[in-house]
Amino acid sequence: MSRTSFETLLEAGCHFGHLKRKWNPAMAPYIFMERNGIHIIDLHKTVAKIDESAEELKAIAKQGKRILFVATKKQAKQVVADKATSVNMPYVTERWPGGMLTNFPTIRKAVKKMANIDKLMGDGTFSNLSKREILQISRQRAKLEKNLGSIADLTRLPAALLVIDVCKEHIAVKEARRLGIPVFGIVDTNSDPNSVDFVIPANDDSNKSVEVILDALCGAIAEGVEERKAEKVDTEAAGEQEAPKAAPRKRAAKARAEKEEAPAEVAEAAAKTTETAAE
Repeated sequence: MSRTSFETLLEAGCHFGHLKRKWNPAMAPYIFMERNGIHIIDLHKTVAKIDESAEELKAIAKQGKRILFVATKKQAKQVVADKATSVNMPYVTERWPGGMLTNFPTIRKAVKKMANIDKLMGDGTFSNLSKREILQISRQRAKLEKNLGSIADLTRLPAALLVIDVCKEHIAVKEARRLGIPVFGIVDTNSDPNSVDFVIPANDDSNKSVEVILDALCGAIAEGVEERKAEKVDTEAAGEQEAPKAAPRKRAAKARAEKEEAPAEVAEAAAKTTETAAE
């Protein structure tokens, strides 16, 4: 069963590409036709690619790994933030911090700095500072929150990147490819599909188009997370059932060991008695 349908994508305008003169020839396999100077994307292929990407993302989520959503273009910011939050995944919707993946430890230091400022606010240290210092620190905290607040709980490199408009987010894509992190991307007719591992050919300028595609992908991620939780519960339940069964086995093993030790103790006692009688 498909995660989405041809009709749903058509209604959302996912088939509208860019002007013919702006196209990337590598996108030719995903283009259905040209109309009024605009390329039309083949939505049958889009449906297939969404299903393929959804299964991969579900498998990643089922392993308990993190998927980083990336969309800094105005039209997609809010949609991506909402969808990523709904499945409890980190996201970047402001400027991409250069070296976020390739220089991850430095980014983590900035996040820890934000946590330290919060700690200072909580323990009353701020009351000993001047108004100017408090203002400076507060501004710094606000800036960090804006750029890094959405990745505060990302303690290690993500297992995958989900990118809206691979052309605009080319730095993020390059960093991920350099580190061997798989990239899932919504690719329009002006972008290079060879730069990402899992291509979803679709209109990346319409928030409705992005929303429909993310609905399908986030549904798969949520399924993966739920399956992981269910398996964890089953494993714990199985462990609890094994414990009572193991107890009788342990007692039986202990009893056998005591029986084996008993003859040795009897023999030792008999030997001592014989020695005493001889004396």
